[in-house]
Amino acid sequence: MSNEPSASAGTSAPTVADPASLSFEQARDELVRVVAELEQGAPTLEQSLTLWERGEALAARCEEWLLGAKRRLDSARSRVENEEDER
Repeated sequence: MSNEPSASAGTSAPTVADPASLSFEQARDELVRVVAELEQGAPTLEQSLTLWERGEALAARCEEWLLGAKRRLDSARSRVENEEDER
């Protein structure tokens, strides 16, 4: 049901992890590799599309992590401000 490419779909990685299972750093590092591979030019249109789709999924995962981090920071700031107001 996933739109992820398989290893046989043209990517150079032997296995392709579900982006939802990746840490921010893993997703970011793989995204850098995907972009570099796209910039070099894939041999076929299908491989280019597969890389593009993978890049989109990885970018979305990175954004999820960043938004989650922002929510945590906002929550921590709010708690600190509430504690200061109670003093």
